[in-house]
Amino acid sequence: MNDASKTQLFEEMPVPRAVVKLAVPTTISCLVMVLYNLADTYFVGMLNDPVQNAAVTLAAPVLLAFNAVNNLFGVGGSSMMSRALGKKDDETVYRSSAFGFYSALFSGVLFAIACTVFKDPLLTLLGTDLDNLSDTAAYMFWTVSCGAAPAILNVVMGYLVRAEGSALHASIGTMSGCVLNIILDPVFILPWGLNMGAAGAGCATFISNCVACGYFFVLLYVKRKRTYVCINPKYLGFRREIVLGVCGVGIPAAIQNLLNVTGMTVLNNFTAEYASDAVAAMGISQKLNMIPMNIAMGLSQGIMPLISYNYAAKNHERMKKTLVFAAKLTVGFLGITSLGYYLGAEGLVSLFMKNDAVVGYGARFMRGLCLATPFLATDFLAVGVFQACGMGKKSLVFAVMRKIVLEIPALYILNALFPLYGLAYAQFTAEIILAAAALFVLARMFRGFASAGREPGERVDGV
Repeated sequence: MNDASKTQLFEEMPVPRAVVKLAVPTTISCLVMVLYNLADTYFVGMLNDPVQNAAVTLAAPVLLAFNAVNNLFGVGGSSMMSRALGKKDDETVYRSSAFGFYSALFSGVLFAIACTVFKDPLLTLLGTDLDNLSDTAAYMFWTVSCGAAPAILNVVMGYLVRAEGSALHASIGTMSGCVLNIILDPVFILPWGLNMGAAGAGCATFISNCVACGYFFVLLYVKRKRTYVCINPKYLGFRREIVLGVCGVGIPAAIQNLLNVTGMTVLNNFTAEYASDAVAAMGISQKLNMIPMNIAMGLSQGIMPLISYNYAAKNHERMKKTLVFAAKLTVGFLGITSLGYYLGAEGLVSLFMKNDAVVGYGARFMRGLCLATPFLATDFLAVGVFQACGMGKKSLVFAVMRKIVLEIPALYILNALFPLYGLAYAQFTAEIILAAAALFVLARMFRGFASAGREPGERVDGV
């Protein structure tokens, strides 16, 4: 299949316009996903019950772990697809998308079974206590035992659709589930509706993810003769170059996410020592901080197809212009956003719970967390470039540096020096160092492109 409109987007469209066309829908989709995550916290918070709000917070690492599978087959599969498109290798595009789709489906089912069988030790690991155990278990029944497969599948399908340049359709699919979740949450959670509390938030999430999957299936059927995304089982196989190409990017991305889950679990366990008010406040602060984080993530994910395509086509100048334009846009905007968060912390936290203790904790947490955001944007963009180019080793090094070398040790040290409140500054400490490292590595990489016409010493896994 030869789609001239997609070729024009990747090769000829002015860089600012191409970035906007790809990144804006992706960023909006990421923001809607944040609103959908905030919806659980907001409507459960309306119950004014810190225990139920703590249940949603404590379950968050398990839901975040879904992203390990999303990254493995979504980021890895989409990177492989876009690089194959840049090489005009249509069969590899089809087989890469089929491999990503069916691997995600199988992994989602396996994830649900494992978490259900090992529910009790998992709840203990998450830091639950007698007060919030039953509510956390009820929330996880719907979101994990029932909902793991649709939650994973709809995100991975969005990545695969975005890889061929259809960012708008990818975003509509993702947002359809998010918007439905926001509508269903009050009906399932609040006393005037089904009065299910935290369990209702989980049930609404499950239904919404099923609807999002339905959108993608309908889209692929309608566009079956005009799309590179293929879920036909006959294209499913385990060709060495495709498995290595997907996993070479996807495994480091998955490890990065699992390390994020580890960091969140460590943070929640530290916070849990200070009772449910502190846990609820940390959960609200983290979810508020996800708004600027997801702007950075949306831009880095949005430009990935453009970076991948031009890297494979050896158009390094267009690749560099894409990155520089995206960096100016995201770092400038997030710097202003962080200032607003710092100054308005109390008001933002109080939107979610009218509890003086929670607002007091949350405001101080917010002021620490928001400082990291502009530096985090630089790190996200760098890792996005590495993933887009198939440089899995570089992205893995950054993931290990962020959590194992820098952030988790900082949690222990800062909590010892400044009990509880020091926890919020661990990410800031890590991201300053990582941002400097990202700038150094990117500058070195592009100098290598300019001098040799190829990346210095870097093998592109599986391509």
